[in-house]
Parts: sequence; structure tokens; C-alpha cells
Amino acid sequence: MTSSTQSQGSQTGSEPGDAVPQAWNPVAALQRWAAWVPIRSLSRRHRRRIKQHLLSLSERDRYLRFGYPATDEQIGKYAMSLDLDRDEVLGIFNRRLELVAMAHLAYAPTPQIPGKPAMAEFGVSVLDKARGRGFGARLFEHAALHARNRGIDTLFIHALSENAPMLAIARKAGAVVERDGSESEAWLRLLPDTVASHVGEAIERHVAELDFQFKRHMRVLGDIIDGVGEVRGQFEEAGKTAKE
Repeated sequence: MTSSTQSQGSQTGSEPGDAVPQAWNPVAALQRWAAWVPIRSLSRRHRRRIKQHLLSLSERDRYLRFGYPATDEQIGKYAMSLDLDRDEVLGIFNRRLELVAMAHLAYAPTPQIPGKPAMAEFGVSVLDKARGRGFGARLFEHAALHARNRGIDTLFIHALSENAPMLAIARKAGAVVERDGSESEAWLRLLPDTVASHVGEAIERHVAELDFQFKRHMRVLGDIIDGVGEVRGQFEEAGKTAKE
């Protein structure tokens, strides 16, 4: 357990890893919306994009994400075997509609610990070119909100101990992190769901969908403009040839 986690527990009087409600701060709220990132739920029709995203990960990133140096074949099987009816897969798209960051929130069908509520397990991957923008942390926050609204009281992470970015995200959120040699586990206790948490998730989902559709239309418009420019160039070239 880290010293920062210990101090947080002593200051609030709660157990380490317990979520603690914070007073509403208008300045912090504005800053949060200014840094808002559209996160979209992925469905079966996105399997190809999911597979392509994971195949684009470097050898090192594949090792950190899966805990072993996953081959293209293993990644393909993983992407095709995702239970998108039970689990939640979240994605962040760039303006070219490339899936640059993705999180898998796996809901266990039965409790991992007898007599305790089932936990949801979180895993994330971000392409090299999208690093440094806080996408991993935003996906973690969104996944925690999603799990909270579905009656899950604990978010669980299993990662290699050398996966410092993932463990840093968990610690910053207030999770208890325990290291066992080359592997680490983290638990984050979630607050019960509220009307506000459901409304917040619904708003984010709706706005993220609008953002995706806007990017899609802009991409189509861009393709049309590029096509018109190409045809125009061909006509101009043909006109020059005819004059010669």
C-alpha cells in the first residue's frame, strides 16, 4: 500500500480504497468539461476496429496490456471472443475515426469472492500517438461510472507491476494497489449509483454519439472534397494535354 493511499484513508476516516464523495466545486466542474473527451460504447459492429486497434499496439504495449507478448492470431481471437452483450467496451476515436484508445470493462458472471458482490475488471490500451492526453484516466473514470450505475461496488485491475501508467491511474483514483512480485492488483471501491450518476452517464453517451456522427459526416465531406479536387485536376491535366 502506498503512503498516499494511507494518508487519504486517515484523513477521511474511511477504509483505504473506499470512494469518498466530494463537495461540488463549480470551477472544477468547468475544468472537467473543458477537458472532456468523447467516449463511445462499442458494439458488435466495431469488432474490426477493436481488432485493428489492438494489432496496432507495439510489442511492448501488447505485453503490458495482456501480460504476455500476444501474437496477431491471439489478438484476433481475443477481439472475436469479446462478450459485447455482457461486458462494456469503451473507445476514443480521433477525427479520422481511428480507434486510438480502448478500455474493456469485464463483468464476471459470478462473484470472484464467495459471499461478496461481483467485481468488474478493467483493462486499457492507448496507441503511442495518442499518449499524454489523459485518455487512459478518462476511460478509467468512465468505466467506474458505468460499473457504479450497474450495481458494481468494486472495480478491479490486474496488471504487471512494471505497468506504471496503469497503476498510477488506479492510485490517483484512490485504489488500493498490492504488489506480488511481477504482478499487481488494484481495487477501487465505488459509490452507490444515484439519479445524478445515471443522468451524467446518459448525457456523456449522447454527446459522444453526436461527436462520432459529426466526425463521420466531416470525413465523408472531406472525401467528397478530395474526390472533386482529384477530378478537377484530371480535367485540367487533360485540357493542357489537348492544347499541346
